[in-house]
Amino acid sequence: MLDGSPLARWLAAAFGLTLLLAALRPSAAYFGTAALLGSDPLDVESGLGLGAQAHYKACDRLKLERKQRRMCRRDPGVAETLVEAVSMSALECQFQFRFERWNCTLEGRYRASLLKRGFKETAFLYAISSAGLTHALAKACSAGRMERCTCDEAPDLENREAWQWGGCGDNLKYSSKFVKEFLGRRSSKDLRARVDFHNNLVGVKVIKAGVETTCKCHGVSGSCTVRTCWRQLAPFHEVGKHLKHKYETALKVGSTTNEAAGEAGAISPPRGRASGVGGSDPLPRTPELVHLDDSPSFCLAGRFSPGTAGRRCHREKNCESICCGRGHNTQSRVVTRPCQCQVRWCCYVECRQCTQREEVYTCKG
Repeated sequence: MLDGSPLARWLAAAFGLTLLLAALRPSAAYFGTAALLGSDPLDVESGLGLGAQAHYKACDRLKLERKQRRMCRRDPGVAETLVEAVSMSALECQFQFRFERWNCTLEGRYRASLLKRGFKETAFLYAISSAGLTHALAKACSAGRMERCTCDEAPDLENREAWQWGGCGDNLKYSSKFVKEFLGRRSSKDLRARVDFHNNLVGVKVIKAGVETTCKCHGVSGSCTVRTCWRQLAPFHEVGKHLKHKYETALKVGSTTNEAAGEAGAISPPRGRASGVGGSDPLPRTPELVHLDDSPSFCLAGRFSPGTAGRRCHREKNCESICCGRGHNTQSRVVTRPCQCQVRWCCYVECRQCTQREEVYTCKG
């Protein structure tokens, strides 16, 4: 079942470690794991302080499956990249859902309860996590932080016109292969495991779809007689935006009991494009996110979220939706912020301090 799957255990352990790191150094949370751990691989001086055989101990601390731990230990750069990937994924999830009732709450029991169910939100977590891991590994290869991979030199691409494939491309080929092996293979019997695997692959496919060719011109006076080109991944914010759209159009498959919504009986039959061999496979062949269960409202505190009471909202944007019809409180306060900033020679920015009154809106309980 789900609790034993490699991806579920990885998500639970990794998101937990990310939240721990963010709690230890909240000011660094929005700058990714590189800021949290320092510029060097995990060692005595870095954020986790692990000493000799640092990457072995870092891999053990992640509580990975045996196969995952073995893969992690192969390369000193993997452990740090794994934590960087899940940190990036968690922050992107929180950014994409910042105006929603479920704002990607990943604390303790909420995370564990959510991962046990087949909600749209769970589908997004699987996809954004596999996408983050694929993205981070490809970038780590091109940045020289991994021993088993390097730049993608695109040997499979033919030279066209005056192009010369060079530079240092993001190694998507290596990272995709690593992620598929790391997160486990498709189960042929358990529908929930197949759904999770499908959503995992959606994240990888979105990364692949966002690959762009970047070129640099060479020649006298910028004549661009020769261009050196390489493949580069799209910014992760673009990946998050794409997956958020897929979340909003996710397809429901299979049948189960809708306990989360507090309703008895079976969920409605599958909707959307069901396909497969002989029509027996409810999973779409297209890269759409799929889910099994109807999501709860997330309005009230429960197993899956702390609810929206006390949540800050934007009056003209989302207060009505987030507050679930309960209304909102309005609080007026005075704030002081830098303003009228100017760059001075050399080399600093000079700002005035401006005071203004603003209103803060929070959902009623």
